[in-house]
Amino acid sequence: MAIIQSTSYSIVIGKNALNALSTFLKKRDYQQLFILCDDNTIKDCLPILITSCLQLKDAEIIEVESGESAKSLEFCAHILQTLLENKADKNTLFINLGGGVVSDLGGFCASIYKRGIDFVNIPTSLLAMADASVGGKTGIDLIGVKNVVGTFAQPKAVFIYPQFLNTLPEKHFKNGLAEIYKIALVADKTLWSLLRNETLLNKIDKLIALSVALKNSIVKKDPYDRGIRKTLNFGHSVGHALESMFLEASTELLHGEAIVIGMMIESHIAFQKKLISKQMLNEINAELLTVFSPMQLPELMPETFFQFLQNDKKNTSHKLMFALPIKIGASKYDIPVKPSQIKLAIKYYNALLL
Repeated sequence: MAIIQSTSYSIVIGKNALNALSTFLKKRDYQQLFILCDDNTIKDCLPILITSCLQLKDAEIIEVESGESAKSLEFCAHILQTLLENKADKNTLFINLGGGVVSDLGGFCASIYKRGIDFVNIPTSLLAMADASVGGKTGIDLIGVKNVVGTFAQPKAVFIYPQFLNTLPEKHFKNGLAEIYKIALVADKTLWSLLRNETLLNKIDKLIALSVALKNSIVKKDPYDRGIRKTLNFGHSVGHALESMFLEASTELLHGEAIVIGMMIESHIAFQKKLISKQMLNEINAELLTVFSPMQLPELMPETFFQFLQNDKKNTSHKLMFALPIKIGASKYDIPVKPSQIKLAIKYYNALLL
């Protein structure tokens, strides 16, 4: 079992993580316990959680639908109303059992209910284990714009039980791998090399621990996203705009799938700006295309895509500001990017898939 210490809480990783949750609850005298699940984790993960941690057998269960659509004001209101109807007070623990959507939504609701109640994250997807459940960012979407409403709120603990990954389809496992490749590209050349050699892909506990430790070290230096933490946004400017665009369409696009496309397009922008060499650009794209199967994009992107880009929370003074790689394992943030550079990069990206 690995234990990583964050700013004010511990991240427990391994097969004994749920035992650690039981110990955590014994040391605290919470009067009420709530568990937020989606329609997948309520049947696949909740029984395992309650069997392993009997203190939760009488917890109040709140269910939301799975997928990005749950990150809305409507579901937020439903959760807050449930807390209020059950007379939840400040001595309440809110438990997020699910992937990135659940930890974003549940963390947000816990952070604003009565100006904040305690919450813990128990991630059930690789995306949430390796990235989303750690770092203290919460958020919901508004009129289709990703994470435009949110708070910085640290959980009291994170308990990562990798066996929950056995419930995931392959598509969702790769969805989580995308964020691990991202953090390797922006922060750790050694991890990138290990991933390229597939040394770690079958050692998932180790892979999660390395990814969490990297993200945690960056977050501790910049908890409020004012400096170096912005490097973690590589792939996310284009990626979030794509997610928002596809929310309005019938085609599903998972977060990790969008981030892979975003990394490939934004790497070409870095090449255009002479931040990386053609050799590095080819290395990044060759590796991502070996592991992932990104989709073709329209040659002429709809205007809504660029509108979503303009609404990205990382922008300043109405300028598009990106985080871009400068070499394997290093990156820069707050780099201004022009729409013409994005259009050229999309054309390059589509040509790679032919």
